[in-house]
Amino acid sequence: MSKNIKSLIVMVLISMSAVAQNKPFWNEIKEFEKSDSISMPRSNGIVFIGSSSVRMWSDLEQTFKRYDAINRGFGGSELTNANDYIKELVLVYKPRQVVIYSGENDVASGATSDKTYDRFVTFFTNLRKNLPKANITFISMKLSPSRAKFSKVILTANAKIKEFISGEKNAGYIDITSKMLDSTGANRPELFQPDMLHMKPAGYAIWTKEITPYLKKK
Repeated sequence: MSKNIKSLIVMVLISMSAVAQNKPFWNEIKEFEKSDSISMPRSNGIVFIGSSSVRMWSDLEQTFKRYDAINRGFGGSELTNANDYIKELVLVYKPRQVVIYSGENDVASGATSDKTYDRFVTFFTNLRKNLPKANITFISMKLSPSRAKFSKVILTANAKIKEFISGEKNAGYIDITSKMLDSTGANRPELFQPDMLHMKPAGYAIWTKEITPYLKKK
């Protein structure tokens, strides 16, 4: 191999590495890979993937320990990001179930209900293609007080996703949205941190209660 060809290959590899490192959330993905290199989670577990509501659920793996839960929430991610990293964050674990909480950031970034729905369907379809036997479960998007102006879009997107899932085999839709409202249908600020976006333990307690019946045992 000539020196010029070797130099070209090196330059291409360096360029590819630079592009990869500029991808959103790349550092977080590499941290997961580093952790896996030390202690790889068991295959056939349940992967929770999504945005900061999953990432900040610090005791998720302990809460669902008997289900071999794996927390792969990352950053303020959107459904497109989850799809981009489907191999690194989901497929590598060969899970029996995938639980998704994502879409809220898509809406907050300007995605319409239709666009958010389309992004979910794309992610769902890719999961089903690669994990034909896995259960795929979607946690409905919550109505965060700080994002009240997006409530209608979120509710519409939730309804579209619920309808889609109802026609799919081995799939589930978990309604946490209504469970986090009071008897009048109003938000409960006491469930949220001061930013009125991320949850306190009381919010996660509701999630735990609603999610547990949907988790698949081995």
